[in-house]
Amino acid sequence: MENKLVMYLHGGSGNHGCEAIVNSTCHMLEELPKLLVTNSEKEDKFYSLDGLCDILQERKIDEHFIAHVWYYLWRSLFHDPESFMRYRFRDILGKKQAPLYVSVGGDMYCYEISKKEAVLANRTFCRAGAKTVLWGCSIEPELLKEPEVVEDMKRYALITPRESITMQALSEAGITENVKFFPDPAFSLKPEKTSMPENFRAGETIGINISPMIVSHEKEPGITVQNYRKLIEHILGTSANRVALIPHVIWKNNDDRKTLAELYQGYEENERVMLLPDMPCGKLKYIIAGCRAFIGARTHATIAAYSSFVPTLVVGYSVKALGIARDLFGSEENYVIPVQTLQEPDALIRAYEWLMGEEEAIRMRLREIMPEYCAKAVQAGDEIRKLWKQVTK
Repeated sequence: MENKLVMYLHGGSGNHGCEAIVNSTCHMLEELPKLLVTNSEKEDKFYSLDGLCDILQERKIDEHFIAHVWYYLWRSLFHDPESFMRYRFRDILGKKQAPLYVSVGGDMYCYEISKKEAVLANRTFCRAGAKTVLWGCSIEPELLKEPEVVEDMKRYALITPRESITMQALSEAGITENVKFFPDPAFSLKPEKTSMPENFRAGETIGINISPMIVSHEKEPGITVQNYRKLIEHILGTSANRVALIPHVIWKNNDDRKTLAELYQGYEENERVMLLPDMPCGKLKYIIAGCRAFIGARTHATIAAYSSFVPTLVVGYSVKALGIARDLFGSEENYVIPVQTLQEPDALIRAYEWLMGEEEAIRMRLREIMPEYCAKAVQAGDEIRKLWKQVTK
């Protein structure tokens, strides 16, 4: 691994946002030798990443009883939490150590449980003497009030926040020297042409995405699905538009298709409503680009829409949705509905009506800013090249 750039903290391409980050990063760093260390080699080879980079399955300690017991005892006796990481990444440490490690899990610092994982991984690689990069990230500002997280940020050779809320939070925490702003790498994702669903009508179809993740953040049980169902009824009853239900994550315990199937109930025989099958990120972007408008929960589904000039309403729950919308439009108001604020069953209808009332203005705005915005996302690759030259000279 000594001569390869290593991408790590990748959960697998069953999350097509994770896939889109790695896919677009590989294209912007085409000439560099790259290795993806993944939680699911099978997923990555099934979708779009095979051939873009080498792929290595990381070690899963919970699948090996003896190793699990040994490392658990070691960690307990010697207070060595990094021991699990040394096992997990054993194939890219020691004599196989790489010069540069890029964390491609963009929202690892948005959640408490994944934050701990990211901190330990970064500390493990830095202690081994390697350089690390926090790539295309969002960070919950509250986490940057924790001394452990602030110290962790200082270990990275480079941090590239993908939206201004994270950028400002890093600055307020005193993290500035190793920070450079670039849009999410997936803004540069190339769409892959595919056949449209039979009943899909380009320019006359509203794309809809919902996720178990946003449902889990709602304050009033059932309000999110209720809002989405009423929205579908409203679209069908007040326009000639069709509705495409589009999954963007299909992981076993976090599968958009389960929630979308709930929305699809009762519309199975309605040719104006279609439930799309799973497909790679580039094909999903191609279909989303054909939508008249998009209402989405998954960040990278909405990034696919934004970058294809599709007016987009985000049903979000974290800093990443708010920050990206603010950077694109100057304000997140009307462009993002925090799922935690949903209280009335027709809130999504009102937001949708505002979006459609501003449809042409929003589309013009996206056509105006997106070429430069997407080009800036690609320019982040130059920062990696500079680091690569430093660590391999």
